[in-house]
Amino acid sequence: MSSNEYAHQSRAAEPVRLEEPVRFDEHGIEPIPASARDSTPWQQFWIWCGANIAPINWVLGALGVTLGLSLVETLVVVTLGNLVGCAVFGLFNVIGHRTGVNQMVLGRGPFGRRGALVPGLVQGLLTMGWVGVNTWVVLDLVIEVLAQAGVHGGAGLRYLVAGLIMAAQLVLALYGFYAIRTFEKYTVPATVLVMVVMTGLALGQADLHWTAATATTTGDKFTAVTQLLTAIGIGWGISWLPYSADYSRFVRPRASDRSVFWSTALGMYVPTVWLAALGACLASAGDGGDPSSLVTGAFGVMAVPVLLLIMHGPVATNILNLYSCSLAALSVGIRVARWKVTLVAGTVASLVLVVFLHAGSFAQAFDHWMASILVWISPWAAIVLVDFFVLRRGRIDVAALYRDGGANPRALVSLALGLLAAWAWQFGTVPALQGPIARTLGHTDFSWLSGGLVAGGLYYALARRAHRKGPEAAPVEKVS
Repeated sequence: MSSNEYAHQSRAAEPVRLEEPVRFDEHGIEPIPASARDSTPWQQFWIWCGANIAPINWVLGALGVTLGLSLVETLVVVTLGNLVGCAVFGLFNVIGHRTGVNQMVLGRGPFGRRGALVPGLVQGLLTMGWVGVNTWVVLDLVIEVLAQAGVHGGAGLRYLVAGLIMAAQLVLALYGFYAIRTFEKYTVPATVLVMVVMTGLALGQADLHWTAATATTTGDKFTAVTQLLTAIGIGWGISWLPYSADYSRFVRPRASDRSVFWSTALGMYVPTVWLAALGACLASAGDGGDPSSLVTGAFGVMAVPVLLLIMHGPVATNILNLYSCSLAALSVGIRVARWKVTLVAGTVASLVLVVFLHAGSFAQAFDHWMASILVWISPWAAIVLVDFFVLRRGRIDVAALYRDGGANPRALVSLALGLLAAWAWQFGTVPALQGPIARTLGHTDFSWLSGGLVAGGLYYALARRAHRKGPEAAPVEKVS
């Protein structure tokens, strides 16, 4: 049965009920029935907008200045790069909307049920890592603001604040999508208004240096541009791809693909570029890229009244991570209650948090983190896109995703070679993440491009070759 047939039958059998503000999400990884798909494209916009109105995104722009680019150059790279990354993100949300299936189960299409186990496990670990990263940024900010307000508590205060933040995130994630949807719907508009005011205040007192740059040669600038594209330009939208369908699967079946695409792509693009631009402006007027220094240096004690709203962004981001973590666990066959997976995720995230607390430089630690995760996401994403939109022409047998099956060797070989290609053109902050092509070509980093092109191109070639040998040998059965 194709996704279109599935959606049609669901609409006929189960009318969409009126939206409820908050209810416990009892859905696992099965296709979401039409009766439960009551989210609107506008709500999807607020979900992704809220997840990206966060202090960590201020650092995205600051990284450009830290890498040696001028303010103008940083703004151009962030603005244009995110056009590509967020457009791909919108396409992945369309897949979730058409099928009603979460992202890691959709990965069974090209990889097979067993072949999708490895990407599912990696995604589970990735989400737990992100919770630690985002909590670190909030924690650092809170401690700095409290210090300026005269509140000092040393390491004890730091761990107390971290525990409170983690507990709030775990409670929201426990209730799942409906709590996430409602939380974002009512809090993000207010957060946006506060950020507008804070942006005006920050830019009003900042002495911007538009063209000053520490990277003076053409080679140094080009290297910095490629690293910025990987970490925060194209790479930022790509880093969210394994999450996308987890939330768009709840959008009303009658909503158009175009509305889903634009609401999710813009929900990612607008706050990312906005806050990255703000971070770049603050960094160009200051002397560092640490998030707490950027915030407190711009607002001082004025940040205290809006501290809870500033914290909203990372909390909104982390509840997505925790929820998607539980879905990834279910997708690989872990038969554990979702609330138990959430608690485990919180524990692992706390360990990641400790690692970042001991990092000497946020810019280096964050660049290392982003480079390491994009190495696998870009080739995996390319295979999923080619499989769904090119080979299957936007249609998939939803029921087949849940049948027992093996692994598709063509997809796994393509992924392995894509990983190798991504590593070869990656330039991370440690020697192990510096590939030979990147070192040879002036420390440039096109890992997202090389990995995606090799994996996607090879998978297409292998799949078409198998199809020409006979329908029974093809990895894809097109269903109309």
